Amino acid sequence: MELLKAAGRFFLNPLFYIVLLFSVLLGYARVKRERRDFRVRVDEGFTELRRVLKESWVHALVLSAVIGLAGLTVPRGWLVLLCAAMLIVVLSFQYALAAPVYAAGAATLAYWLLGRFGVPTDLPVIGWSYDGLPDGMAVTVPLIAGLLTAAEGLLVRRHAAEHASPMIMKTARGLHGAAYRTKRLWLLPLLFVLPGNAIAEAVPYWPQFTLGGTAFTLIVIPAVIGFRQTAKHTMPENLLPPLGNRILWTGVLTAAASFLALWEPAAGWIVLGAAVVVRALLSGWTASREKKGNFAVSPRSEGVTVAAVLPGSPADKMGILPGETIRKVNGISVSDERELYEAIQVNAAHCRVEVVNRDGELRLCQHVIFRHDHHRIGLLVIR
Repeated sequence: MELLKAAGRFFLNPLFYIVLLFSVLLGYARVKRERRDFRVRVDEGFTELRRVLKESWVHALVLSAVIGLAGLTVPRGWLVLLCAAMLIVVLSFQYALAAPVYAAGAATLAYWLLGRFGVPTDLPVIGWSYDGLPDGMAVTVPLIAGLLTAAEGLLVRRHAAEHASPMIMKTARGLHGAAYRTKRLWLLPLLFVLPGNAIAEAVPYWPQFTLGGTAFTLIVIPAVIGFRQTAKHTMPENLLPPLGNRILWTGVLTAAASFLALWEPAAGWIVLGAAVVVRALLSGWTASREKKGNFAVSPRSEGVTVAAVLPGSPADKMGILPGETIRKVNGISVSDERELYEAIQVNAAHCRVEVVNRDGELRLCQHVIFRHDHHRIGLLVIR
């Protein structure tokens, strides 16, 4: 019953509703940009909202079990500041800064500074009293940050490349090329155990239990993981899963190294700071590499280059992929979007497409076109 009550209090946290709202805004901004570049959107605007919890609930369940069963207690003030850090990043739309290790590091630094300079924190309901850094915090905070970073790596590896949004950018020669932007929010309802009964004193019906004469309070918070990356030089499916693996290993090593604080508390804070630096270097190195070099998807001397394919369209069913080039449609050579559309109309009932794949190999695709299908068979091309 206490667990159920704690889960119910999750819906009192405004961060939960703000993340849902900004997921809708993410979808709206993406659709607006896609329509500006291609005159049609790839996925509907509520796609990000549907995925915000769907893709992360298993990770949240596992992390909650680990945190709860291992008894990883954290101070109430740190948890308030963690939510505040996540809220600020969500409101700013700067999701490249929404890695959980950044929020954990910022919350820890703010918690210490507020106490160090005696800033009043005894606010109603969410306030706390600073009594120094509690014993064990040097272990639990880096450990939780490492676990959240590992979850981020798993989410990036599995989902970041899916439905990366195409966008048109200018090349160094003034032509147009296609880049692919992934901008995502994931929400993880996490169960935390707080020592003491401070919350119960402010809110009498808050879930609380005792163990060995010590009082503990249960609380579920909406932890936010954000991610943003633009793939220009490398296709998203080749760029983002390896990046996810690097983030995953950063989280695993951070969680393992956090136990050094059992012998020397300062080691825990060094581990947390190192994790923040490594995570920033991963993002910076990837972004820097993608800014250099040629576009992975750019116009060729012959044919029409595919920037994206609409899900469920005839082109999707034919297996046409972004980055491939359409040379002929129904036996007619095409060199731009207008010629492509006119060639499709030559045989609107049955479309035959000659495709050059990313490796330069030629293949023939064909598919029956129905009345309800997209008039350009679902191809989004570079104009």
